[in-house]
Amino acid sequence: MLIPVLSTQSFPLYRAAQVRELDRRAIQDHGIAGYTLMCQAGQGAFSVLRKHWPDAVRITVICGAGNNGGDGYVVARLAQAAGLAAQVLTLQDPTKLAGDAATAWHDAVSAGVPVQPFETALLNDADLLVDAILGTGLQRPVSGDWAQAIQAINMAQAPILALDIPSGLHADSGAVLGCAVRAAMTVTFIALKQGLLTGDGPDYCGQLWYDDLDTPGTIFNGLPHASQHYGGDDLASWLPPRPRSSHKGRHGHVLVMGGDLGMAGAARMAAEAAARCGAGLVSIATRAEHAGLHAAVRPELMFHGVAQDNDLAALLDRASVLAVGPGLGTRDWGRSLFDSALASGKPLVLDADALNMLAAAPYRNEHWILTPHPGEAARLLGSTTASVQADRFAAVQALQQRYGGVIVLKGAGSLVADAVDCTLCSAGNPGMGTGGMGDVLSGVIASLLAQGIPPYPAARLAVFIHARAGDLAAADGERGLLACDLLPFLRRLVNPGR
Repeated sequence: MLIPVLSTQSFPLYRAAQVRELDRRAIQDHGIAGYTLMCQAGQGAFSVLRKHWPDAVRITVICGAGNNGGDGYVVARLAQAAGLAAQVLTLQDPTKLAGDAATAWHDAVSAGVPVQPFETALLNDADLLVDAILGTGLQRPVSGDWAQAIQAINMAQAPILALDIPSGLHADSGAVLGCAVRAAMTVTFIALKQGLLTGDGPDYCGQLWYDDLDTPGTIFNGLPHASQHYGGDDLASWLPPRPRSSHKGRHGHVLVMGGDLGMAGAARMAAEAAARCGAGLVSIATRAEHAGLHAAVRPELMFHGVAQDNDLAALLDRASVLAVGPGLGTRDWGRSLFDSALASGKPLVLDADALNMLAAAPYRNEHWILTPHPGEAARLLGSTTASVQADRFAAVQALQQRYGGVIVLKGAGSLVADAVDCTLCSAGNPGMGTGGMGDVLSGVIASLLAQGIPPYPAARLAVFIHARAGDLAAADGERGLLACDLLPFLRRLVNPGR
């Protein structure tokens, strides 16, 4: 079955070694010939090619070694049979191919497909390029002639269709190994690889399609997935219609702690998001200078000027969840609020400066949700942003092991992890890379926690709702998107079925 991969779908994700095991099971345990699977992969890719580039006539397939190259030879043969002008450029002497890849080469040549060594000039006349160079087994940086070929392919004018994975992308982490093909579209086979959907994966894969090659579902039996893509499929079950007897006291009380001088808006955005997502009561502990002004603009929120620790006691006692960090700052005032929050014993959502203070004095707590972006994650791990982005799955697991609770590693392909599970959300868009988006997310998470949803599903739901709201808000364009633009869409999403 060949399907587009959408951000609103939930499905399991696998590592490359697991996909190789699935391939082995299909061949050895179910008696499906390897070449049959290769032809099925080529047919799926060719179907996507014809669907999305119906006017493409000159098809150039760049083939490497191994089965990825074999898939490319099948695509070239099918293009030739359909009356298109197909050619194959090779980065590996095809006479050295073995097994199914060698069979695919022989069949392509027998069908009249021209095959010749790779030359950059031969890319110029193509309407479409097909990347069949390197598959999911790549573990070291691409170099030499292979790297030069990838760079030339990326500089060519024609769009690129990648087979299984863009060459040069790490299937498990989504990191670019030296250089990688930047595809307009990728068709991946057997199972979805987790690296396609986070890190550099989304930028290099383009639109993603999945083909299970009609393998039996039983090949997955007993093989636990590495992570899970979450598309909000259970949102309605976590957020059912409320009974007629509901009142504000049943839906939790969120206390947002932050808004130092010059940063009042951060705390207010978090609080508004919490209210729009259904928290019964929302309070803000902030600088006294801000309290009156914001209360006049948003009277539904309860603003409290806080100057010292004893101003917090009653607020902490009434709150069911604390969202700490939006606009908190790292001066004595912010540190005082941070210390009081940690000592409260309340469920916590930590973001922004709260994470920076935590990084300076690491502490473990099983009852909080941490929401770092890659830079904050690097500080929490005593590492670098580059190392976090090189393997986001390893980073989120390291954060969870060090700090406990639930970790939300924000970014393209946001990850949510507890001690057992890891979820990936591919919703969201580049327009959300603006100030205040993290504050809004903190409010969403705190609101769902306050309404009684357990920490891991609350974080997973919140990340999806926030990202999906960003996509809906960006319908008129990503550039210029503001954090508060998400608020009406948040309200719509937490009322599923309306």
